[in-house]
Amino acid sequence: MRLYPESAGVQLEFDKIRTLLEEQTRTLYGKQRAEELRIHTRKQFIDLELRQSYQYFLLLSSGQSFQHEKVFNLSRELKLLSISGAVLSGEIFIQFRDLVENIQGIFRWFDDERSSTYSSLHQVISQTYVEKSIPDEINRIIGADGKVVDNASVELARIRMALYRKRTEQRKSFDRILGKMNKAGYIADIEESFLNGRRVLAIYAEHKRIVKGILHGESDTRRTSFIEPEETIEINNDIFSLENDERDEEYRILRDLTARLSSHSPLLKQYMDILGEYDFIRAKAKLAQLMDAHMPNVVDASGIHLIRAYHPLLLLYNKKNGKQVVPLDLTLDEKNRILLISGPNAGGKTVCLKTTGLLQMMVQSGLMVPAHPESTFGIFKQLMIHIGDTQSIEFELSTYSAHLKNMKHFMEDANGRTLIFIDELGSGSDPSLGGAFAEVFLEQLIKRHAYGIVTTHYLNLKVMASKTTGIVNGAMAFDEKNLLPMYKLNVGKPGSSYTFSIAERIGLSKELIDRARELVDESHFTLDKLLNRTEQDLRKIEQKEKDLHKLVKENEVLKKNLNQQLDKEKHTQQVELMKHQNLISQDKLTYLKDMERRLKQIVFDWRKAESDLDKKELFKHMQALLFNQKEKQVKEKQKKKLDSKYVESIKVPTPGDFVLMKQNNKVGILSEIRGKKAVVNYGAMPLQVNFSDLTTVIERVIEPNP
Repeated sequence: MRLYPESAGVQLEFDKIRTLLEEQTRTLYGKQRAEELRIHTRKQFIDLELRQSYQYFLLLSSGQSFQHEKVFNLSRELKLLSISGAVLSGEIFIQFRDLVENIQGIFRWFDDERSSTYSSLHQVISQTYVEKSIPDEINRIIGADGKVVDNASVELARIRMALYRKRTEQRKSFDRILGKMNKAGYIADIEESFLNGRRVLAIYAEHKRIVKGILHGESDTRRTSFIEPEETIEINNDIFSLENDERDEEYRILRDLTARLSSHSPLLKQYMDILGEYDFIRAKAKLAQLMDAHMPNVVDASGIHLIRAYHPLLLLYNKKNGKQVVPLDLTLDEKNRILLISGPNAGGKTVCLKTTGLLQMMVQSGLMVPAHPESTFGIFKQLMIHIGDTQSIEFELSTYSAHLKNMKHFMEDANGRTLIFIDELGSGSDPSLGGAFAEVFLEQLIKRHAYGIVTTHYLNLKVMASKTTGIVNGAMAFDEKNLLPMYKLNVGKPGSSYTFSIAERIGLSKELIDRARELVDESHFTLDKLLNRTEQDLRKIEQKEKDLHKLVKENEVLKKNLNQQLDKEKHTQQVELMKHQNLISQDKLTYLKDMERRLKQIVFDWRKAESDLDKKELFKHMQALLFNQKEKQVKEKQKKKLDSKYVESIKVPTPGDFVLMKQNNKVGILSEIRGKKAVVNYGAMPLQVNFSDLTTVIERVIEPNP
């Protein structure tokens, strides 16, 4: 994106957003990306960076870990690796190994499901691969402590074995001499030490000529002499020589390892860049968390639609100090390309302008913004700004001259993909002449299809906006009763500057204010007063709409709760009815199964019966089973008797209810429920029955005859 002037980013405080982003990075690559944060003009780049920020934001919000937490700053070492003849230390190779293993962890993290869910994050590693031979080669040579391992070469293994034997021989010989000298009383309190890489005895100075060996030095007090015993000199010489051989062999091994891995230097550089890129994406997600940001919609066209948008720096400042921020809603589209904001000073006009410009730059940089996720941002290729006093001492330009110079550039270079912000259009000159030029500027900007926000106090511009296609009026709300700005933008109507109201607020005398009113042109004063009254009426209407909307929402909530309660009650009744029907069906099934069992037994006995008498008995038994009219009549009589006294209910039985026991058609009082069993008091006798065999009954109310 082209910025005019070059300081536009500073004026809109985009540099402070860069600083906040840089504070969230941990790698040199990430810091450099934050410092050089680019404002894109191609939708594919904006979409990619926004999705990456959003997907990492989701990871942070869900508490998931991503495999790049370790920080690697190996730029200098990578340059050395690519230089012929260079030798890197074992500790550096350990970091290279960890770098590759970290990349391996990222590849493992992106399984099939995550590669699809976090496709934009996966795209960072889509053009590379994991070279498994790098950690294998390093592990073969370097141990976990960063030292060259014994079996790195045959020669190193031989040298270290010889060193081990010589050091063992040295220790035994030295311990023998130490014990001998100690017994003789020659040894000082510290007993032994190492000087110049040689193991020496600490001998009292007065005995130094008795002990044969090489004097390596004395203590500061000269009371102790450090002597290498004669018996260990040859052994120490051998150890010293072997240690030199060990260092030479380790150097050769590290040099060869450096040469072998130098071919992978570009790949390792790519790995570093990948981790740096993820660090940069993580920083954008962390910044989004700080600002309670969301990912908006982006369209490849000109226009802005802000819903509940906040100035990010003002939001962070007020959050820190426990203050509220008034959100901003505005729309710039083909129909209304330029928003002309009027209203009192210190009412928030410039904040609206800066909020819109800063959020636009952030979105085109791939940053999430503190606005409703349904907000929409177009893509602009130029951003031009004129804010505050632009007096130039260097070019001997006055404030108004600098203003005209900027307006000239705007009118010559603006087009349909230009976003313009002008604070106090026409200020710095005679109001009549400045206002006339301001109208000309707006006309030209509309002709060039530019988009933007302009703030002003000029009445002629407010009138122009109300009758010019492409320009829409807007006003910052002002509480005239309390004489305080409300920092809320109302689009569609021009606003008053509240000049006299603010004068009253700061305590100017009534005589001075009245005199000023007399000097103001009557038509001018009448128009400002009309704007004032219109704005106050609009505020009252908005408040009534809010109250009505609140009542409608409360009514909807009550209606919803009532419907839920009715549905719940209906569902409960249906469940009870189904339970009752299921119990009846279960009783019928039990009866039929019992009947089937008895009939099978009668048939079986019939076949075995030998005499006619036995068969007659079986026939009577079957007849009684199938056609026992007397038993049926008794049951019907019992049922009629019950029906005359009780009415069945669908209510689930609870202790204290009258219940009908289906097995014997008797009514008792439910005393206790014990899981699937129940205790029913029938008269003075407690009976234990199945709870499923109980039905709640209610005593029938018999109305007296009239």
